[in-house]
Amino acid sequence: MRTVLLASPRSFCAGVERAIDIVERLLSSRPGPVYVRKQIVHNTHVVEDLRARGAVFVDELDEVPDDATVVFSAHGVAPAVHAEAARRGLDVVDATCPLVTKVHAEARRYAARGDTVVLIGHAGHEEVEGTLGEAPAVLVETVEDVAELEIEGPVSYLTQTTLAVDETAAVVDALRNKFPELRGPSEADICYATTNRQTALAAVAAEANLVLVVGSANSSNSKRLVELAVRNGTTAYLIDDVNDVQDVWLEGVEVVALTAGASAPPALVDEVIARLDPGEVIEREVTRETVRFTLPAAVRQS
Repeated sequence: MRTVLLASPRSFCAGVERAIDIVERLLSSRPGPVYVRKQIVHNTHVVEDLRARGAVFVDELDEVPDDATVVFSAHGVAPAVHAEAARRGLDVVDATCPLVTKVHAEARRYAARGDTVVLIGHAGHEEVEGTLGEAPAVLVETVEDVAELEIEGPVSYLTQTTLAVDETAAVVDALRNKFPELRGPSEADICYATTNRQTALAAVAAEANLVLVVGSANSSNSKRLVELAVRNGTTAYLIDDVNDVQDVWLEGVEVVALTAGASAPPALVDEVIARLDPGEVIEREVTRETVRFTLPAAVRQS
């Protein structure tokens, strides 16, 4: 019989729960349409569920009528987006994860003291675009990118919150070797949930013949989980839901390690377990998450 090793923590983090809760509360308390700029979190099931309940997802503010309610996604936005919303008289509810807001504040502080800011992250990701809008910064993704940097004067670094812990450490080491006086945050910007999910998967992946990660294709932290398993020598696949599981993957597989990215609903994991029909499910919890984030005042009062 097949065994499933269930990594814990997995699925929703505090920032994702907060963002979804914001939209749900607005849908139940506001009479007009609730617009959401970009995907509230990077999960197709979450987005489609909220869309079915009345949320209107748009790419940019020019799709939002004047004076309407608009939610900014958990990934954060640049100051120019806030300014445009204010100019238009939009009723903004900001669902930016507080841990992303912390990175934005660090970017402003480092730039204000005259440092060149180096941001470690993935080009084009919405979180990165928001942070780059806060202050001039140089974006790097790899150790090779660091080797090409030519910077005079003080240098500080920041990171996207959803990166691979081990790969980011290598980039930071490369920065420190090149810029011995490098400064940065007192604690890593990679969020607790990203770190915990990677640690939890690492604790079970080596014992498995196959790793399945529940998460959408545009979820950075979910993709990092797949890459972590592969780097450690275990075949791994990213699946949006149970329908993506292929029979051929399971041939001869006795042990499956299962986890989910921080934006994937827990129910999707339950459906995958049912599909795998294991003889035993063993949950391995590496830490208990107790983090909770306060809702914006406008939502608490609604």
